[in-house]
Amino acid sequence: MQNNLKIGFIGGGNMASALIGGLAGKLTAGANIHVVDPNADALKKLQSQFGVTTASQVDAALAKCDVVVLSVKPQQMKDVVQQLRPQVSKQLILSIAAGIRAVDLSRWLGGHDVIVRTMPNTPALIGKGITGMVATSGVSTELRNAADAIMRAVGATVWLDDESLIDPVTAVSGSGPAYVFYFIEAMQQAAQEMGLTAEQGNQLAIETFVGAAQLAANSAEPVSVLRERVTSKGGTTYAALTSMDASGVKEAIVKALKAAAARGKELGEEFGKD
Repeated sequence: MQNNLKIGFIGGGNMASALIGGLAGKLTAGANIHVVDPNADALKKLQSQFGVTTASQVDAALAKCDVVVLSVKPQQMKDVVQQLRPQVSKQLILSIAAGIRAVDLSRWLGGHDVIVRTMPNTPALIGKGITGMVATSGVSTELRNAADAIMRAVGATVWLDDESLIDPVTAVSGSGPAYVFYFIEAMQQAAQEMGLTAEQGNQLAIETFVGAAQLAANSAEPVSVLRERVTSKGGTTYAALTSMDASGVKEAIVKALKAAAARGKELGEEFGKD
């Protein structure tokens, strides 16, 4: 099925473009991908790059798709899904929107229960993303595999047994790149305040994150052990971590992620009211 998979995208923004780039000519032919977006420039670019078909609004071509990817903002989802409803029969609906629950998607689609909720993150733009995924009971093994293959086009996947865990996934990995960028910014600022140039601070901070993350990924040991190996008692790293502990940095990070997860749940309740 995968070589001839027909995939529709509602929304042609950055994440959809990344997915299309990972799929076209690999998982399926570009001509098998149909993109709906009101932005004519975005459609023209996607058509030129990948050979996809396009439309400015939801159309009958989506009825012929095996999978329809919902790549719009949460606040737009209800209207988009209601426009899509007449075109839906047995297709897999794959949502990449934060907060929007499968039960609400199903209700807006008239009881359709072939849905996979996902939470990718922005490193998908360079094929280094990770996506949390959960399927409703109506998703067959074949369609689950298709959903997995689609999201693996831009990185790794993690399947969940409980949809409520999508909110923690959103907090940890969906929003996670922003925390990394935030920490890099702080390192860059400190570098400049201590006399390094902006360029030097930028290179040192980014390459340190890249290298440390790769070391953690390649090591069989817990990150706590890797951290301890860098931390000689009384040394420079010890001084930095002791200062962070005194300031409650770890506790603040944990609290922040819990706030993000809580907001994800609130979004589902807010946008799924009607």
